[in-house]
Amino acid sequence: MKTFVPKIDPRNRKWFVIDLDNVVLGRAAVKVANILRGKDKPIFTPHLDTGDHVIAVNAKGIRVTGKNTPNNLRYYRYSGYPGGLKEATYAELMQKRPDEVFRLAVKRMLPKNRLGRKMFRKLHVYAGPEHPHQAQKPEVLKLS
Repeated sequence: MKTFVPKIDPRNRKWFVIDLDNVVLGRAAVKVANILRGKDKPIFTPHLDTGDHVIAVNAKGIRVTGKNTPNNLRYYRYSGYPGGLKEATYAELMQKRPDEVFRLAVKRMLPKNRLGRKMFRKLHVYAGPEHPHQAQKPEVLKLS
């Protein structure tokens, strides 16, 4: 037996557009993380980047459910200095940077190494309905 290692050609990567308007944050993030990672393909290999590009539009319309009410869900960042812990709620972050909420959710579902950072660069999130990637001819992907 020989191990199959797929030959990855960056020119063959597809581009997908996902509309996040009135979609649950976690469910959409799982779907996007799987596409970025390539887990939806038969040639998936854990140590290779086999995923596609994803364009997420209307990030300002995303919602949370369950115990994650907009004031309960908290985001933390640490500067590395004493007393440098910053905290923001979901509602505050949606006011300032709505695309960052979805970006953080997807980033935390990818591997925490250089391969995960390479996969994360293929995610393009926009707060509104417009995006500058029409030349790549993205396919529309429906989230059920």
